[in-house]
Amino acid sequence: MFVLELSFTAPIEAVDAAHAAHVAWLDEHYAAGLFLASGRKNPRDGGVILAVAEDRAHIEKIVSGDPFVTADVCAYRVTEFVATKTAPALEGYRETLR
Repeated sequence: MFVLELSFTAPIEAVDAAHAAHVAWLDEHYAAGLFLASGRKNPRDGGVILAVAEDRAHIEKIVSGDPFVTADVCAYRVTEFVATKTAPALEGYRETLR
């Protein structure tokens, strides 16, 4: 599982200009089953996405296609973790340590 942390690197007006395309990109990856949750940070200086994928390389490829990245308005920090405990609703995403 991955935590994708977005940090805005441009004025909020530039972020807002790319927002609709970013939401469409999010929708695409929710439909593919890769994104589990997402939202703005508070204060609004970025966002967070909880994602699943077979490996980090796949996540890095997905992140590179975010319209926020292509518009050069945010930077990503990708953190991989093993979800050994989850809420019942996320039981299907539980992992075991290797």
